[in-house]
Amino acid sequence: MSDRRLQVFHAVARLLSFTKAAEVLHMTQPAVTFQIRQLEEQFDTRLFDRTHNRVTLTEAGQVVYEYSEKIFDLYGEMENAIREMTDDISGSLTIGASTTISEYMLPSLLGDFKSKNADIKLRLRVSNTEGIVSMVENNVIDLGVVEGPVTNKNLLVEVCRTDEMVVIVPPSHELAKLDKVTAKDLVKYPLICREEGSGTREVMVDYLFAQGVDKHGINNCLELGSPEAVKGAVEAGMGVSVVSSASISKEIKLSSLVSKPLDPPLTRDFSFVRQRQKFKVPAMEELLEFARIYCQRAKRAEV
Repeated sequence: MSDRRLQVFHAVARLLSFTKAAEVLHMTQPAVTFQIRQLEEQFDTRLFDRTHNRVTLTEAGQVVYEYSEKIFDLYGEMENAIREMTDDISGSLTIGASTTISEYMLPSLLGDFKSKNADIKLRLRVSNTEGIVSMVENNVIDLGVVEGPVTNKNLLVEVCRTDEMVVIVPPSHELAKLDKVTAKDLVKYPLICREEGSGTREVMVDYLFAQGVDKHGINNCLELGSPEAVKGAVEAGMGVSVVSSASISKEIKLSSLVSKPLDPPLTRDFSFVRQRQKFKVPAMEELLEFARIYCQRAKRAEV
């Protein structure tokens, strides 16, 4: 509903990066540049300084940014007010999820929800945790479901469930003989990890640092872009990894991988993340209530 040029500007201003804004908005970088150029022509002034490979707001850009924040807040309030008046629970929702959650948690949740709420159109965006939080911040998506902590205090964060992180190795691996695996045991072998910005990687790295593992050992890990790629590399004997216990049920049943708990244990939260002004949208409330019940059932199943 709001001016697309202003949405693009807002994303670049928040991230101070044309490249990151393009990724978050699912646009090409030239398209982002074009939208910004159009807005600058409309105001007849530069909104960004681009020097020494850095992007900063000009004085005029800072003014536009502050007003754009107010404009998007008002748009959200207006949409919510109308939906409350009409008690409309139809329409569409765009959900974003980090890779692990989108592959192993959301399919059954969204499938069940859609079967009971046929009038609500659902769209799904997939990225790593950092990307999903950025999409929520920039109003690109209505609801994010992420793994690990969210530091932005302006967002509403609601924990869905706790996820245990485990070590995975091939059945013939030496670590498969242990009851539990310590950080020191783990780093004796080549590490396979997710890319920068992944919640799984962040949780693993923070844990290893806390256990006194040298930074050099972590930085040399083989980076891969999805849970399936990580599991495939471990199955092929390329190294060991730490993954969500929710992501390996198939491999455990097939005996292609063995999982071992960490000592001390490592857990993280799966959480819903949303803008504060989106809280009273009827369709969102319907989805959140459905998701809360789904999470409670998942917790009981684990006990």
